[in-house]
Amino acid sequence: MSATTRNVRLAAIHTFARFLAAREPMHLDQAQRLLGIPFKRARPRPIAYLEYEEIAAILAGVDRSTRAGRRDYTLLAAMFNTGARVQEILDVRANDLQLTKPYQLRLMGKGRKVRWCPLWAQTAQLLRAWCAECSLDLRAAVPVFVNQRGRPLSRFGVRFILAKHIRQAAQQQPGLSRKKLHPHSLRHSTAVHLLKSGVDLPTIAHWLGHASVNTTNRYVTVDLELKRKALARAQPIVPSRSAPAPWRRDPGVLEWLEAL
Repeated sequence: MSATTRNVRLAAIHTFARFLAAREPMHLDQAQRLLGIPFKRARPRPIAYLEYEEIAAILAGVDRSTRAGRRDYTLLAAMFNTGARVQEILDVRANDLQLTKPYQLRLMGKGRKVRWCPLWAQTAQLLRAWCAECSLDLRAAVPVFVNQRGRPLSRFGVRFILAKHIRQAAQQQPGLSRKKLHPHSLRHSTAVHLLKSGVDLPTIAHWLGHASVNTTNRYVTVDLELKRKALARAQPIVPSRSAPAPWRRDPGVLEWLEAL
């Protein structure tokens, strides 16, 4: 049994134990024993993210001559710009957009926490053009991204859109076919891109809406190129040629020891 499967089952047991302790106090001892069973530590899953060239290939492969293609292009560009969670980007309404300088977008994160995310001028232009095409009033609380029936786009819809364009881009970037990618991978890609660009971890944590910078720290370990750059900045440890000779080779020390 894998650690993940065991932990899922154990979580159900813990839920039952808490229910038992609340409803049947006479079985409190048994409930406490169940709650005392520790979770098994599982290896953290590797973070799947897109290199900048792969993101560029995905966007370049989108057919923007169609309405669906323009929506997909704007959606993917906004997700990469903001690093938003899938549900966060789907919850964006027209009145969440500020498409005059300073360009920014309002996101509703976990725990109903609101954060503003800056937009590149190119992303703001895409959103402005898409809202104009859809005749969206930027003062209205209407969804920005909808499906072909005019209904709000779903999480499964975003997954389908990304998978379709990844398959197309894999012809130019064969490495894409070997990666297990999903919509959350765009969020990881934003974090890694910001980190490579020299943005500090607290800023990235605020950008992504992380409650703790410790959550952001995991991105430091995912890119080998960052480690190489860190090594290049560090001074190599080389023994100095002017280091004092060992006492065994110092005649004065040997003569002093013999005189004792």
